[in-house]
Amino acid sequence: MLRQIEGSQAVATAVQLCRPEVISAYPISPQTHIVEALSDRVRTGELAGCEYLMVESEFGALSACIGSSGAGARSYTATSSQGLLFMAEALFNASGLGLPIVMTVANRAIGAPINIWNDHSDSMSMRDSGWIQLFARSNQEAVELHIQAFRLAETLSVPVMVCMDGFVLTHAFEAVDLPSQEQVDAFLPPFVPQQSLDPRDPVTIGAMVGPEAFAEVKYLMHAKQVAALDEIPRISEDFAATFGRDSGGLVRPYRLDDAETVVVALGSVLGTVEEVVDAMREEGVRFGALAISCFRPWPLEEVREALSGAKRVVVVEKAFAVGAGGIVGQNTRLALSGLPTEVYNVVAGLGGRPITQASLHGLFADVVEARLDPRRLHFLDLDVALVERELARAGQGRRSGPHAENMLRDLGVVASGSV
Repeated sequence: MLRQIEGSQAVATAVQLCRPEVISAYPISPQTHIVEALSDRVRTGELAGCEYLMVESEFGALSACIGSSGAGARSYTATSSQGLLFMAEALFNASGLGLPIVMTVANRAIGAPINIWNDHSDSMSMRDSGWIQLFARSNQEAVELHIQAFRLAETLSVPVMVCMDGFVLTHAFEAVDLPSQEQVDAFLPPFVPQQSLDPRDPVTIGAMVGPEAFAEVKYLMHAKQVAALDEIPRISEDFAATFGRDSGGLVRPYRLDDAETVVVALGSVLGTVEEVVDAMREEGVRFGALAISCFRPWPLEEVREALSGAKRVVVVEKAFAVGAGGIVGQNTRLALSGLPTEVYNVVAGLGGRPITQASLHGLFADVVEARLDPRRLHFLDLDVALVERELARAGQGRRSGPHAENMLRDLGVVASGSV
């Protein structure tokens, strides 16, 4: 059924249709609307057979889901930014225990300085926590990825994050085709846990493991991620057969057939990227795009195959490893190891800065004309003069003050002097 609906409400509906038995969450912008909606539906009985747990923190939210999933209940939570970091210890516990929890991450920047707007620094910081990470390009895809995520999590007994851009998607109203309960029931079978706590058959979940078996347990976590590289495409194909719409998968190519330059990106920015690709095509420049739908596990072979015909690759990402470089860019270079393809790594959209068609068009023109050095990390629309002023200020003395406050004053955003 096609509805004009906010992204958060659409995701809440998708989760409801998956019949969760326990939802435990703590509010943090911009994911709050999702769990508010689910809480209200549990209260009214619209979401029947589900217990909604009000907890004191994000750490408590995921800890409760670990307990409920360990007891054999289909479990769900959601978070964002610092909330995800507050869950860090529990994230590793959930994956190490092999618990099929599904979590929405409404991607938001990590402070300091505090920032509530969108980038991917939160989920990227947890990329090695053992959770599968799926990225939605639109609210339609966010709905469909949640339905697929429950099936994936429960097939492999592994936790899954569905990442959607905070505010850009969560608070956007657009037409979304919401499936029926009958469709979801046909696609997602009742939850049968691979492990569960039962007083009639007592076992220990989370026993201490010493050096004699710890490496083997960790290897099995890796093995499940590798198995997901086969399972995710199968689930995507089954989804298309059930719902009549192609969604999910590992990567999604756009105009790659004869592309000399390919743009790699994750999330909602693909919409803008694809429009600029179309514009470049109209100018006679052979551009294409590759959406990374699954970032963890990293689909190395699929990325290599998709990009093997390109002369150059431009990775546009909304996070980076401070002191090292791009995160998605490093993974892309790994996939292209041994090939002559030039890889340009560009960080864009940090803290919610708009990624405009004009900026991308200029960036892509610089790449084609070889005006950028592929060995360096580039920052789209970086105010170099602002940075240089602050560096000069910091070099003048030890008491130069906080960088963020200084640069905001330079921009005239914060009034300086006494009031």
